[in-house]
Amino acid sequence: MKQILLAILCFTSVSLFSANERPLPPNVFSLSANSLAAVRERIAHADPALAPALAQLRSEADKLLKRKPWSVMDKARVPPSGNKHDYLSFAPYYWPDPKTSDGLPYVRRDDETNPESKTGTDSAAFEHLGEAIETLGLAYYLTGLEPYAEKAAQLAHTWFLDPATAMTPHLKYAQGVRGKNKGRGTGILDSRPLVNATDGMALLTGSPSWTPTDQKALLAWISTYYSWVTESKNGTLEAAAENNHGSWYDAQVIHFALVLGRNDDARQIASHAFERIATQIEPDGRQPLELARTKSFNYCCFNLEALLQLARVSRHVDIDLWSFSTPDGRNLTAALRFMAPYADAAKPWPKEDLKADARDRLLPLFAEAIQLTDDTAIHDTFQRFANEHHSHDRWHLLFNVP
Repeated sequence: MKQILLAILCFTSVSLFSANERPLPPNVFSLSANSLAAVRERIAHADPALAPALAQLRSEADKLLKRKPWSVMDKARVPPSGNKHDYLSFAPYYWPDPKTSDGLPYVRRDDETNPESKTGTDSAAFEHLGEAIETLGLAYYLTGLEPYAEKAAQLAHTWFLDPATAMTPHLKYAQGVRGKNKGRGTGILDSRPLVNATDGMALLTGSPSWTPTDQKALLAWISTYYSWVTESKNGTLEAAAENNHGSWYDAQVIHFALVLGRNDDARQIASHAFERIATQIEPDGRQPLELARTKSFNYCCFNLEALLQLARVSRHVDIDLWSFSTPDGRNLTAALRFMAPYADAAKPWPKEDLKADARDRLLPLFAEAIQLTDDTAIHDTFQRFANEHHSHDRWHLLFNVP
């Protein structure tokens, strides 16, 4: 009965798309275009299975309609350049050195976040912005309700385009360490919200709130950032990273290249992505570089999220990472199979982490994987844990799970 009521509430007033309309896949790259089109068609036919997830999405999007736009100009601190338009963040795991009078240079305490790093900087705002634009773009694409597109456009204008509030397109001062440097290659991890934002804005195609002129201006911003991230010293250092940083670098840069229509660039980077799998995953599926961390479950998931996104964007240039395997069995399926037993919160993780992470973080990975692999352990795990308690989760809208 509860599910039926949710379906009625959810689909009331969502009638902008005809049930006979077969939507074209949107021009997204890190999201699954075909899955989104299939989900929108199911929603047009009032599929009750999607009602809880759609209701949750709309609730989140409705709250964002009242949200003041984020801007780099709002931060309390000033970047080393003296220009607030420049993005600023500090390395989260660095703390004052108790052995020095002024605490400098800061020293690393792995996976222990210094709250000072989140104060007066841009990292939290940028993360919230990316999530918000993706939420609003998805809500608009699935419902056709213009207020969602209008708000997403306002957020994008404020952060990227309006001269008075826009961020300059580089991350020179990202994840700096006090007493050591003004910014690091690892700070490029901070631009992951730009992936969410660009796919979110792509979902606004056809909306009068986001014009071709707006899109052209956003592409110019991304083009400048793409040049910086691929040519700067920081970008070169991050591209060479062997752990999750390298995975996320490739996933991001391929995405930006595709957004800009630079498919040759995307293909060149994607052609080396096989090495990420071959060097990061053991034949039994372990990820040694991530398991070595003090929050190892979190980082195993984080790297897999990057690798699956990397596989998603690489398909746009006809490179299939899902089918790749080394002769001794290093592949994406092996990594997911290793993680599968730990979807059960009662199953002890192989090591004691500094902080336990929610085990249901694995479900979106399995929701995608069951459409791409016939591995029994992955399928069985997903069916066991993807029950009604997760019916409102967004992965129902992103991966078209039956």
